Amino acid sequence: MHNHASPRHPLRASLRRFLHLSAVLPFATGCAIGLMGCGEDKKEEEPETPRPLAEKVLVLGHRGASALRPEHTLAAYTKAIEDGADVIEPDLVATKDGHLVARHENEISGTTNVAEVARFADRRKTKTIDNVSITGWFTEDFTLAELKELRARERIPQTRPGNQQFNDQYEIPTLVEVIALARQKSAETGRTIHIYPETKHPTYFQGIGLPLEDRLITVLKQDPFTASQATVFIQSFEVANLKAIRAQIGNTQPNWKLVQLMDSVEKRPYDFVVANDPRTYGDMASKEEMQKIAAYANGVGPYKLNIISVDSAGNFQKPTELVANAHAANLLVHPFTFRPENAFLHAPLKAQGPDTTHNAAGSIKEIQEYLKVGIDGFFTDDPAVGRQAVDTFQR
Repeated sequence: MHNHASPRHPLRASLRRFLHLSAVLPFATGCAIGLMGCGEDKKEEEPETPRPLAEKVLVLGHRGASALRPEHTLAAYTKAIEDGADVIEPDLVATKDGHLVARHENEISGTTNVAEVARFADRRKTKTIDNVSITGWFTEDFTLAELKELRARERIPQTRPGNQQFNDQYEIPTLVEVIALARQKSAETGRTIHIYPETKHPTYFQGIGLPLEDRLITVLKQDPFTASQATVFIQSFEVANLKAIRAQIGNTQPNWKLVQLMDSVEKRPYDFVVANDPRTYGDMASKEEMQKIAAYANGVGPYKLNIISVDSAGNFQKPTELVANAHAANLLVHPFTFRPENAFLHAPLKAQGPDTTHNAAGSIKEIQEYLKVGIDGFFTDDPAVGRQAVDTFQR
């Protein structure tokens, strides 16, 4: 005989399934809706990752590729372009006969061989530049022809000893020559190389009868490349001369962007010092002051620690409101300066080795910390490192 189990009644089984589902489904559906709701609430509570105003974050070749070639030389600018810089930066000072040349300072003993040229020995002077007494040789005491006799040298050989191999090989370039290089390289590479000139010590140069502003505007308008094709960022640590440039050009040069540089928070623009204006660069970072800057400028160029400071151990702190305040005023943010050597990196980013060690990984980490807060570009002494930081950044 076969043992058989009692047959299940089909109607009763269906009824049991129906009652079970009726009880469970509302609970399950409620959970699902509740979870979706919780998820949405959580998403709303999470701060949105700041994004740049600009469509493209710009790699700005600070004085060219100055980590790899003596700064402010055509060789440094060429290297910057080859290594992926979107923009090259000539700091501008005036010669005795009114030409604009690319030097970080008008005192040139640290960036040229002038001290070794016997016939210029009597040009050595002591001057007061922005309330600082400086002894050396100054561009405004040389004609352009005389400056062209000099040769560029590495400014910080103790940190960049490798650059000394290029000493005495390159001339001091004029702004006209820097623009010509950018135009030529734009044609060769098929990508527009933009220009970021800085007016150095504008109050001082106005005071000695060699104002920079009209000369800069004239040169920029003379070349069709800077007149209408490339973007030209005109920067200054002072305020009055940017306002004067804005008043002169109005909105007639849409490809020219004025940028208010902002040094460390405790310092003041030199024209503020002269005018007894007590405001500091730190004060200028407020939401209200950014709105005032937006009346004459298109961007700000702050010292990087004004955006993200570090503690005594070199650890990054919580970002300030500077980027948010600038973006709220529709101002671009281009901090300075990111340098790849150990000497310039905070302790947690340093690699093994001496201060001269070229530490690309540390520099990339530093740059990407700033990319997280939505900067629109940045000045770097090594555009190849800057390009890698941008290209590998994941928001």
